[in-house]
Amino acid sequence: MNFQQLRIIREAVRQNFNLTEVASALFTSQSGVSKHIKDLEDELGVELFIRRGKRLLGLTEPGKELVEIVERMLLDARNIKRLAQQFSQRDEGKLVIATTHTQARYVLPPVVTRFKQAFPKVHLELHQGSPAEIVGLLQAGDADIGIATEALDGAPDIVTFDYHRWHHAVIVQQGHPLADVHPLTLEAVAEYPIITYHEGYTGRARIDQTFASHGLAPDIVMSALDSDVIKTYVELGLGIGIVASVAFNAERDRSLLQLESFDLFEENVTRIAVRQGHYLRGYAYQFIEACSPRLTEAHVRPAINPARDADD
Repeated sequence: MNFQQLRIIREAVRQNFNLTEVASALFTSQSGVSKHIKDLEDELGVELFIRRGKRLLGLTEPGKELVEIVERMLLDARNIKRLAQQFSQRDEGKLVIATTHTQARYVLPPVVTRFKQAFPKVHLELHQGSPAEIVGLLQAGDADIGIATEALDGAPDIVTFDYHRWHHAVIVQQGHPLADVHPLTLEAVAEYPIITYHEGYTGRARIDQTFASHGLAPDIVMSALDSDVIKTYVELGLGIGIVASVAFNAERDRSLLQLESFDLFEENVTRIAVRQGHYLRGYAYQFIEACSPRLTEAHVRPAINPARDADD
């Protein structure tokens, strides 16, 4: 058994058993992929894939169990490299952060600034994506740290830590009639066309649940993936906006007004996440602590590697 065979097994699952895509992802030939799979099955003495002719349809029972072992082996192989780098190049390397637009645009800039000042030789990659994409990057080992409000908590093999809490806010054009409604109510908000986040982003489920719990069916005329797009169309007068409160800046968004609406919506929690068993370099722990001082290495490390810490 070799690591190329292990990578092929994992990639076959990722690519929905399409051998052409597996070969493309691993920069090899389809015939080479098939040979590696056959050689591994012959070595183990069991079939790993369900087949129809030359097509792979899925995993057999031993194949399913093997994939779990393969994931751990490949994770440990990457961890060995990170461990060596930690001691040979302590303040150099790469840190991959996967997060949403709202976090990258409005929450992380001061954290990133402090981190880059402390670790100028660390190459920081900031990947923006949906919460589901962030989970996938973490699980695949392609991101060191994930930051999002949805999807992270409860995801398989993912350890999460509360980062910060926030509320949604109603924003309108300057001079909008809602600015004169005191106190502001959900009923009043629901009378106007609404522009807010796309489903699955930035607490959209909480917004829907809040209106539904009050028996209201708001007219959501537009949805977008990020706050800047929402604010743009509110400025154009196409509706009122519901955005994360951190996305509004009175100095920058001068044509808009944020209403006193925090009491209308439930609190949201943004979380920091790491794949369980993933080896973090020292500067990665420093990045997490820069996000939240209470999330020290002594607090985070045992949660990521509970078995190793127990052995220590």
